[in-house]
Amino acid sequence: MYQYNKAEYLRRMQWFREARLGMFIHFGLYAIPARGEWVRSNEKMPEEDYLPFFHHFNPKHFDATQWAKTAKAAGMRYLILTAKHHDGFCLFDTATTDYKSTNTPFGLDIVREVLDAARAEGLRVGLYYSLLDWHHPDYPHYGDRNHPMRSDERHTNAGRIFSRYIEYYQSQVRELCSNYGKLDIFWFDYSYDHLRGEAWEATRLVNMVRSLQPGIILNNRLEVSGEGYGSLAEGNPTPYHGDFITPERMIPPEGIRNQQGEELFWETCVTMNNNWGYCRDDRCFKSPEMILRKLVESISKGGNFLLNVGPDGNGAFPPEAVEILSFLGKWMETNAESIYGCGRSSLSKPEFGRYTQRGKTLYLHLFENALGPLPLLGIRKEEIESAVLLHDYSQCPISTSWVHSDYPHITFLDLGPYPNLPDQTDTVVKITLK
Repeated sequence: MYQYNKAEYLRRMQWFREARLGMFIHFGLYAIPARGEWVRSNEKMPEEDYLPFFHHFNPKHFDATQWAKTAKAAGMRYLILTAKHHDGFCLFDTATTDYKSTNTPFGLDIVREVLDAARAEGLRVGLYYSLLDWHHPDYPHYGDRNHPMRSDERHTNAGRIFSRYIEYYQSQVRELCSNYGKLDIFWFDYSYDHLRGEAWEATRLVNMVRSLQPGIILNNRLEVSGEGYGSLAEGNPTPYHGDFITPERMIPPEGIRNQQGEELFWETCVTMNNNWGYCRDDRCFKSPEMILRKLVESISKGGNFLLNVGPDGNGAFPPEAVEILSFLGKWMETNAESIYGCGRSSLSKPEFGRYTQRGKTLYLHLFENALGPLPLLGIRKEEIESAVLLHDYSQCPISTSWVHSDYPHITFLDLGPYPNLPDQTDTVVKITLK
């Protein structure tokens, strides 16, 4: 039986802290109606109205290799794919149901295709798996606050045996842990109301997962949802504690610490627009510049950044997503060392941007320039060994200008005479301390 051991826990989390940036991919039948992954629930759509999407599922532009190469080029270090979402449709060749991608006109095991392609690109891999299932007859229907038939009295829960569903979903997790090679992350989603922890028979589940996939990392949603931290954060880890905390579509204002003030592992999962699955009419895409700065903000607070893509019904990444990923990749070509393996700085947030830090190396992310030399509050001149722009590795000497003579106790850097930063979104100054 699994028991928490802090030293072992920190060892298995080391790669996760180093990686910092990952890609989430939400793909399934919901890409065809193109109104988001919650379309069945939001519209209280009966099963018979949703099943035609199963019979039409044939994403002709699906290319797992291209997905993986795009993720790597964008600077991602790991990739997490939805093996099964709330609608119950499986993207893998399971023996437990016919409701799977290999039975559609497409015919392929999408999980296998994507995991193999991601590993070939050197990415760590993980699977998302929804604990909910709106297709399974034994999952609660009437009265469940998420089920599409929650308000339809014809769909009573008489004869629905939840223990049969438990066996069903745990059999699927066993298949995923047994048949698809080494998994680095299992991302469960999610607990709510009375369906938490042992309601899912979570101890049995985790013992099985960890026995089949030694060293795997689990999120905290066997206990909580996107809100709540879980038992590890509370200082009393259950056998099914989450290895990391999962804030959703927001960045914790001060990062996340436990009651003793120790930093916890966390990962914010972020949509590019307002939906996880493809939504044709959702044009509320965040700008590439905003996405980059929010990535930096997450790292500066000690967290990871999991950026989602929702491929369309043909299996293609939306052009807006491609633009954002391309922008990230270009910036990472020069500035990746300020992200990978970095975390919170001991210094306060600077006025002009953010700090990330690795050991004695500070990375000052400048979102705007100073008027005149750049003040470095909290750093003494004699502490600095060197300062360079990552943009071209040119030196940034300590300023001796008369304009800051009124502030002799503050260190200023000379970034040169040009008023505009080399990168208007985020110019990084690497400061090596003695």
